[in-house]
Amino acid sequence: QVQLVESGGGLVQAGDSLRLSCAASGRTFSSSVMGWFRQAPGKEREFVATIRWSGGGTYYADSVKGRFTISRDNAKRLVFLRMNSLKPEDTAVYYCAARTRYDSRWYLRVDEYDYWGQGTQVTVSS
Repeated sequence: QVQLVESGGGLVQAGDSLRLSCAASGRTFSSSVMGWFRQAPGKEREFVATIRWSGGGTYYADSVKGRFTISRDNAKRLVFLRMNSLKPEDTAVYYCAARTRYDSRWYLRVDEYDYWGQGTQVTVSS
């Protein structure tokens, strides 16, 4: 089992920045890929960014590319999502997710991840 705990959400104004953190514990050695997803009210959960524990390769949704940066601290088993130039449409609950199996491709779907955190709310006012 892998436990994930997100933190760092809050209420900010458009144009501000936030950094979300995800702490992984438990059988973290079994997770190979980490991802951030978000879910706005009335909408489906959507992919935001993903990173590989080994090598640190990253991939982003087009809607956040150039504004968000995903990174990791392997030693501390932490994953971060730095969000710059926030927009009201970025308002959502942000979830950290872990996937155990890896076969050299990017994982962008909710059902491709095995473990999920409880989420942290990000609200961007205009």
